[in-house]
Amino acid sequence: MKTYLVPIDFSPASINAAGFAAELSKQTNVESIILLNAYYVSPIETLLPNPDMVQVFEEEVEQNAADRITKLTHLRDKLSKKVRAGVQVSIHLNRSHLLRAVVENVFTKNADLVILGSKGNSSRSDSDIGSHVVSISKASPVPVVVVPPGYSFNDIKRVVVACDFEKVKDTVPLASLTRLLDKKKFELLVVNVDKESKHQAGDAERIAEGSAWYDMLAPYKPKYSYVNSPDVINGILQFATDNDAQLVIALPHKYSFFQSLLHDSVSQQLAASSAVPVLLLK
Repeated sequence: MKTYLVPIDFSPASINAAGFAAELSKQTNVESIILLNAYYVSPIETLLPNPDMVQVFEEEVEQNAADRITKLTHLRDKLSKKVRAGVQVSIHLNRSHLLRAVVENVFTKNADLVILGSKGNSSRSDSDIGSHVVSISKASPVPVVVVPPGYSFNDIKRVVVACDFEKVKDTVPLASLTRLLDKKKFELLVVNVDKESKHQAGDAERIAEGSAWYDMLAPYKPKYSYVNSPDVINGILQFATDNDAQLVIALPHKYSFFQSLLHDSVSQQLAASSAVPVLLLK
């Protein structure tokens, strides 16, 4: 992964995600980190007053853009002192909606990974936990890392992969996972939540042997576990916390524990519950 794209709205959560990207550069072969700020002003706003009789003039829009560039430049200079030597930090201002800006810049900048805070990344406000995690994760053509608010970076030594042992029997696209694992020899924990408590701990690897990717993960010598929890997301995130993991990986499969990304409320649950960054593979 050579290029990271980090959406920035200047909220603490997005600034923290940028710091995560800078620290992650020391463990990966990334060459470029792009700080992206997106804001949208409707043409109508510059032509007609809104219901409160407030009209946005083009001069105000231009000043707003200049202020954002100044803030991005300050953040770039700060991060440039933290990244691995040789990593370039650049800035980009997009006058469009956040989702469109992210997708467009993934393609135009050849980004390999999107890193964003789990709240605060909206185009117009930094006060709400919006649906940005859901919309970006579904629309992004590349993997997405969701960083919890206030997370302090630790070297990634232990990684949790979340899946369903009994249902994932077809080949899944794990190229992104193998590229990640080949860069660093992480300790790999493969976990499935057992909602109905039907399995004992010793059943985990035996059940996993029936999956198509069992042999592929064998070189990494993973440890297999079941987690007994009625709540899939919190069960896996708690497992990661209890086992001192620094990253949770969700597989891009209909049986992934993150299939509930279809529901916007997951972004709120993630922000409230997760103490560990989550990587959503593609």
